[in-house]
Amino acid sequence: PLAAAAVAATAPFPPSWAHQVRGAATQGDFHHAIALFLRMRAADAPAAPRSAVPASLPAALKCCSALGLPALGASLHALALRSGAFADRFTANALLNLYCKLPAAPCRSPGTEDAAGESLESMRKVFDEMTEKDPVSWNTLVFGYAEKGRHQEALVVLREMWIDGCKPNSFTLSSVLPIFAKCSDVRRGMEVHGFATRNGFVDDVFVGSSLIDMYANCTRTDYLVKVFDSLPCRDAILWNSMLAGCAQNGSVEEALRIFRRMLHSGVRPLPRTFSSLLPACGNVASLLLGKQLHAYVIFGGFDGNMFISSSLIDMYCKCGNVSIARHIFDRMQSPDTVSWTAMIMGHALHGPAREALLLFDRMELGNVKPNHITFIAVLTACSHAGLVDEGRKYFNRMSDHYGIVPSLEHYGALADILGRAGELEEAYNFISKMQIKPTASVWSTLLRACKVNKNTVLAEKVAKKIFELEPRSMGSHVILSNTYSCSGRWNEAAHLRLSMRKKGMKKEPACSWIELKNKRHVFVAHDKSHPCGVLCGHSEKLAMVFGIL
Repeated sequence: PLAAAAVAATAPFPPSWAHQVRGAATQGDFHHAIALFLRMRAADAPAAPRSAVPASLPAALKCCSALGLPALGASLHALALRSGAFADRFTANALLNLYCKLPAAPCRSPGTEDAAGESLESMRKVFDEMTEKDPVSWNTLVFGYAEKGRHQEALVVLREMWIDGCKPNSFTLSSVLPIFAKCSDVRRGMEVHGFATRNGFVDDVFVGSSLIDMYANCTRTDYLVKVFDSLPCRDAILWNSMLAGCAQNGSVEEALRIFRRMLHSGVRPLPRTFSSLLPACGNVASLLLGKQLHAYVIFGGFDGNMFISSSLIDMYCKCGNVSIARHIFDRMQSPDTVSWTAMIMGHALHGPAREALLLFDRMELGNVKPNHITFIAVLTACSHAGLVDEGRKYFNRMSDHYGIVPSLEHYGALADILGRAGELEEAYNFISKMQIKPTASVWSTLLRACKVNKNTVLAEKVAKKIFELEPRSMGSHVILSNTYSCSGRWNEAAHLRLSMRKKGMKKEPACSWIELKNKRHVFVAHDKSHPCGVLCGHSEKLAMVFGIL
């Protein structure tokens, strides 16, 4: 902007500086607006009247905020103070917005506090020094704190706003509701919902969208649907928020019902519509519903979208249909990291596992950088194929070549590789020397391997580690009991089961389901409720036998 101003300094001056600056800023031509403003400041007093400064400062500050120019923003702040323009409410609000949007306060030297804290401190100082505050001022302050994760401060400002006699509006509520969404505080979110209803804000599309997101994050699908159904006007964004909320809470059928309503309402789906629905179908292994969505993807002309293709690959892999997933993958011209990872994980889980490693080699040859999830998929493939040496190689390659710090999932995957291969002592030592404190989940991986190998001595050592972390871990108690039983140590198994009963520990029954003729049949262990037969035993066996019958 400085260079542009210098070049344009000899050009004829516009008839109205403020009008030109505001016009350029309104049209989104922020660089041109800044250049005009600097030309005005560089001009002589007769050519640039003092009245033009306060009239154009809000637009110039808006441009600094949009372009992320902290140094120039600091200069304009100083100019506002020197010229008296800070007394103007619009200029002061523009300064508030500047500090709300910028990552750091430009007038402070770096290294003293975190960037967000500095900008918030400057924002609060501007607010406190304002001679006149309106709802925009209060809303900007609330939004600034909420956007930077200072939720408690945002709520304090909301109370100050109320005490000051400034009534919250729809923008205030849509700024506050995400706070309760992030911390899953449904009680306080409901209080805001009640306030919105009593004061006529509940029909506002922004408030409605925020309420939907809040209830979705708080896993209250019932209220989610009620809010959505009560809204008089629904745009594509609102429909998609509703779909995503139902899908992320596992209400796949409800999400598909909303999807059909959306189509009947004449609202065209967006790519994110399918990016929400397809993973949900994969999570509940609903191949039938996934195929129906795939048909609409093709019919709607979305099959060329990379994100949707990645979601389709992930869905088919989770449903166990790796062949269709591979067909979609092979038709992609330039798969991204997500696509490669989904396909590698599909082969890792459903086979052939070595194909997953071949895909990873192709991924590297294509200069596509793997991420931490990719390596979880690769290590999973090594585990299922019994490739111990390859597992060690990929684990080390992850950090040495790509600089990825191993997470608990990576440590657990390598421990599983060693355990499945019968290298129990090495697995125990590996977990004991982890750079991160091992969790009960990581130790449980080794405990299952001890059961398979009937190593009760090591199983007892591992179980002790687990019970120190999670004394009431039902699964670990059951695995240890089964380890005793597999080794013929019936007395120890019976004693452990008795101890579990005395502690009031009860195993939750397993659940399995199978889809037949467009209907899902659900079974739990020792289930006798299904109308087509009196069966008993493991839930997986019940589902499989019913399918065969």
